Amino acid sequence: MPHTKSDLNIQWFRNAAPYINAHRGCTFVIEFGGEAILDNQFDELVSDIALLHSLGVKLVLVHGARPQIEQRLKEHGIESNYAMGLRITEQSSLSLIKEAVGIARIEIEAQFTRSLSNTPMSGTRIRVASGNLVTAKPYGVRDGIDYCYTGSVRRIEQAAIKSLLDADNIVLLSPLGYSATGETFNLRAEDIAAAAAVALNADKLIFMMEAEPLRDGKSNAIRELHTSDAQLLLLKRKKLPQTVQHDLQSAIDACHQGVKRVHMITRKQSGALLQELYTRDGIGTLITAGRYEDLRPATIADVGGILQLISPLENTSHLVRRSREQLELEIDNFMVIERDGMIVGCSALYPYKNDKVGEIACLVVHPDYRGQARGTELLAKLEQQAGEYGLSRLFALTTHTLHWFRERGFHSAQLDSLPVKKRELYNYQRNSKVFVKTLQT
Repeated sequence: MPHTKSDLNIQWFRNAAPYINAHRGCTFVIEFGGEAILDNQFDELVSDIALLHSLGVKLVLVHGARPQIEQRLKEHGIESNYAMGLRITEQSSLSLIKEAVGIARIEIEAQFTRSLSNTPMSGTRIRVASGNLVTAKPYGVRDGIDYCYTGSVRRIEQAAIKSLLDADNIVLLSPLGYSATGETFNLRAEDIAAAAAVALNADKLIFMMEAEPLRDGKSNAIRELHTSDAQLLLLKRKKLPQTVQHDLQSAIDACHQGVKRVHMITRKQSGALLQELYTRDGIGTLITAGRYEDLRPATIADVGGILQLISPLENTSHLVRRSREQLELEIDNFMVIERDGMIVGCSALYPYKNDKVGEIACLVVHPDYRGQARGTELLAKLEQQAGEYGLSRLFALTTHTLHWFRERGFHSAQLDSLPVKKRELYNYQRNSKVFVKTLQT
C-alpha cells in the first residue's frame, strides 16, 4: 500500500523526535542578512524560528541591514565605500545607518507579533528583547585605510543575555555596538553572531546565507566539514563569494573557541532551518572541530605533544626551557588537556611535601583554545591534587602572567616564602615574581 501524505508527515515527525529532545534547552545563535527581512517569505522564517522557540530552544537572533543601509544612503545621495568587504562608516552616514538598522529591528519585532496569526503558531505570544548588549571598539586604520565608525566586537554582555534567555525571551542583536565613551559603531552581523556564540558557549551557530550551498569540485553539496578541511577550502576556492568566505572563517574561528557546531544554510530554500536541524542528513553544511577533550594525568606518550605546546613560549623566554629527558623524568607531575589526540593544555605540580608546599609550573594553553577557562580548569585540578597530597600552600614563579594568578587567589610574596630547595635554584637573571596561594582545608 502506498504511503499517504499523512503517513509521511507522521514518519517525518517520528524521525524528528530525537532531535527535538536533543535540542531542548540548547542555545542557538542564528544570523541572517537584511535581505531576509525584505523578502516576501520572511514571515515563513519567523514562523520557523518561533517553532524552535516553542520546542524549548534558547534563541539569539543577529540581523544584518546592508540593503536597508544602501537604500537609505542612496536616498541622500551618499555613496557607499568598502574596503576588504567592510563598509567604511563616515560621520556623515552614521545617523542614516542608525535609522536603517533601527527600522530593520522594528520590522523584525513586528513580524514576531503579526506573522504568527495565520500560522500553526497562532495564539503564541513571543517576547523579543534587545538592548545595549554588544560593546564595540573602532576597527581603526588598516593598510592605511581609516574605517572611521566601523567597529569590531569588544565584548558581549553574556550575563545579561543569559538572563533574558532564561526569562523565555528571544534575544535580538542588531549590527551596532556601543563603546564605553558613548560612541556608536557599525558592526558586521556575522562578527556579532560568532562572538555571541563563543561568549554564550552556544550549542550551535547558524548562518542563514544568501549565497548558494557549498559544493565540492563535482558540484555535490558539502554536508560536513572538519575545520581543517574548511580552512583548506578557503585557501583553494578563491572565487567563493566574499560573504561566504567571511562566514566560513567565522565558523572556523568559532569552532576553535568552543562552539560545538556551526551550520551554513542557504536561506532561500523553504524550511531550510527546520530541515537542517530536524532531519538526519540536513540541508546545509555542518562545520565542527570534531575533537573530544579530556583533562587527565600525562603519560610518556604525551611528551612530544607537551614539547610542541611549550616550545614557542620557551623560545620567547616566557617559560624555562625543558629538555625531553627532563620532561620524561618529571612527566608524573604533569596534567594535560587532550583534544582529539592533540595536547592543547598542560600544567605541572611539583610538591615539596616536607614543607607542605607545591609549585605550579608550565601552565600553558594553546593559543587557538584560550578564552574558554581551560587554564582555570588545569589550575583547579592541580589544587585538588595538592589537597590530596596534604599541601597547604601553592606558589608560582612568573614573568608574564602576574594578573592571571592574582585573579585566581594568588598574592605577591617574597623569595623567603619559597622552600629552601627552590630558593637555592632561583634564577636571578629571570627575576621571576613569586605568587602564593593558601589552600582551603
